[in-house]
Amino acid sequence: MLPDGASIVLNAPTSGAKEIPAISVYSAGKAAVRPFARTWTTDLTNRKIRVNVVSPGATEAPRQGGPAQNEEQKQPMFAQFSSEAPLNRLGQPSEIAKAVVLFVSGDARYSSGVDLFVDGGAAQV
Repeated sequence: MLPDGASIVLNAPTSGAKEIPAISVYSAGKAAVRPFARTWTTDLTNRKIRVNVVSPGATEAPRQGGPAQNEEQKQPMFAQFSSEAPLNRLGQPSEIAKAVVLFVSGDARYSSGVDLFVDGGAAQV
């Protein structure tokens, strides 16, 4: 269904790259996205379809907060997430979107098989 020269961007949260207690099955599922991207990169090379991954870290979004029932419960969780990133804050949805836009634009036409972490450095250190 994709035309030759298309771009695929997969989402693989950083929980698939770091060991996080109590979410091992979730993390393993997210970690599987990276091998898909690598395999599809070689499978689709003849059609010049690029496959990349964006791995966002904790992001300030309406659904962020998991089991927290209200804002009061979310605040300690957000503080913890923020402290885990060297930039010491949550990401913004627009920051994640810009990484995706880069991959689908012509500016990244020589990028394929890349896993771009947009996580304030949390998975890197």
